[in-house]
Amino acid sequence: MGTEAIDPQSIRNVTIIGHPDETTRVIHRLHRRFGKAGSGTTTTIRWTTGRVEHTIRVTELSSHAPIADLERSIRVADGVIAVVHAAATSAPRLETILRVADDHQVARLCLITGLEHPAATFDRHVRKITDIRGAVPVPLQLPIGIGTDFEGVIDLASMWALGPLAAEILGSHWKVAEQHYRSLIETVTAQALDASRDPRDVEVDELHHRIRCLTRIGDVVPVLCSAAPTTDDTTSLLDAIARYLPSPLDVCQPEHALDY
Repeated sequence: MGTEAIDPQSIRNVTIIGHPDETTRVIHRLHRRFGKAGSGTTTTIRWTTGRVEHTIRVTELSSHAPIADLERSIRVADGVIAVVHAAATSAPRLETILRVADDHQVARLCLITGLEHPAATFDRHVRKITDIRGAVPVPLQLPIGIGTDFEGVIDLASMWALGPLAAEILGSHWKVAEQHYRSLIETVTAQALDASRDPRDVEVDELHHRIRCLTRIGDVVPVLCSAAPTTDDTTSLLDAIARYLPSPLDVCQPEHALDY
């Protein structure tokens, strides 16, 4: 039986780093959704985004690991996902992770979990990323409610694909979502939108392309919201990995390889 050829451009080697409880929950969601056993440190998933099948390899690493181990793992990763709990009052290791990734020009995403926790906040963690040199946080999703009022997640790009129905579906959340979407467009296009201009004038494919380019060079950190713990939905996370994080061929550091 022959070995299946994989296009290197469709490979995503990702290291997910955070508190062990949080990263383990993310990995378990992936295992449950794809029916995988929970053995080993790397999870391999086939995922189709934009009609292209990707091979995503996710390696879990505790943020409690020694700094030297964290730095080495980040340095050789093609992309990093920093996981932070929404109720955390301080996240010094998040700062370390993002700074090391910036030092070594490693693309990164940030996943905020625990939005249903009574002490959860969202904006505070986005501001924390702002305070770390090297990148601008770009929320691609917003929580609907927070803490005990958490109801779900608004995906900003998908929202605008709904057209005029978006305002009707989102109801009272529409104005805030529209404001954040305009900010997203202005950040990734470096062009302020006139108040009369419809943000839908920017094509979704163009938006994805701009986010990917800026993420790869470390200018932005896309910020995602984890779904409620009652669901194993990881669609947005996997789409973001495939769309925005680099393939091994995109990474210039000589220590990077096609396989772990």
